[in-house]
Amino acid sequence: MTVATYQVEGMTCGHCVSSVTEEVGRVAGVRGVQVDLAAKSVTVTSEAPLDVALIDAAVVEAGYELAGKVELLPQAGGSCCGSGGCH
Repeated sequence: MTVATYQVEGMTCGHCVSSVTEEVGRVAGVRGVQVDLAAKSVTVTSEAPLDVALIDAAVVEAGYELAGKVELLPQAGGSCCGSGGCH
C-alpha cells in the first residue's frame, strides 16, 4: 500500500470535505481517502503509487485546487515495493 498526502486549496466546510472525499474515492486504485479540513489536505491510500494528474483531476472536479504533494509513505512491509526489502 502507498499513502500520499496532497495540499488542497479552497476547502472551507464539511461539504468541501465530502466533495473531495467522493471525487478522489472514484479514482481507480484508490483504497481510502481522508480529508483534513484544518490542514487543507487529502491523504490517499492506494495499492500502488498513483499519477498525481489523476488526483488533481478529481480535486478539480470537486471544485478545488491541488496545491502540491506533501509526502509519499510506503506501507507494505516497510518497503516501497511491498517485498519487505528495497533493492
